[in-house]
Amino acid sequence: MRNSEVISISLRSLNDVSPGTPVSIRKLHATGAVRQRLLDLGLMPNVPVTVVRAAPLNDPIELRVDASAITLRRQEAATVEVDEA
Repeated sequence: MRNSEVISISLRSLNDVSPGTPVSIRKLHATGAVRQRLLDLGLMPNVPVTVVRAAPLNDPIELRVDASAITLRRQEAATVEVDEA
């Protein structure tokens, strides 16, 4: 690879998803207690998720996972990598 070539990797987190858009969780980048909390809430790889809405000041966001409504802070949502569903 030459120095002028740049590899572009597009990582998309839950923060980048518009309300109403269905996505699938690809990977959790959180560690420790936050990672365990996300797993306990059902946020695991290959699980479909829909961002329902964001609070008036844009934090937190509401997610729909199966039949559950989950609210996450933007800081936690940034650690969840997603793909188009």
